Amino acid sequence: MRIRDILRRKGDTVATVRPEATVRQLLAVLAEHNIGAVVVSPDGASIAGIVSERDVVRRMHERGAGLLDRPVSEIMTVEVRSCGPGDLVEDLRRTMTEHRFRHVPVVEDGRLTGIVSIGDVVKSAIDELQSEREHLVGYIQNVP
Repeated sequence: MRIRDILRRKGDTVATVRPEATVRQLLAVLAEHNIGAVVVSPDGASIAGIVSERDVVRRMHERGAGLLDRPVSEIMTVEVRSCGPGDLVEDLRRTMTEHRFRHVPVVEDGRLTGIVSIGDVVKSAIDELQSEREHLVGYIQNVP
């Protein structure tokens, strides 16, 4: 299975915030979309960083509530690992597990085209196993 297969099912909408948006605005976007991370982008197509609820919690612990009025650029992860729509889901699952990150932007021709979460990756694995199981049961039931 490829990343494009996940995007085909879930859609390619990506919530983004601008680097100068406040952490408070970021939290509103996370709550509005019921998501755990957003891509930080000045134009909705390029990637300046990524920021998650964990980033907010950890930085608030360090800096206090004043962080809410600071720009997202102060807490975002700048070195963002991305994938392409043609990449194998299995490879991404391994990478996400090894490097302990939960959200990966999908980039094609230098433009942001989607985002995949660890939940999406796990769901695809469960769907594949279910499909294999159904094929095996069908095969076994049809063997004379």
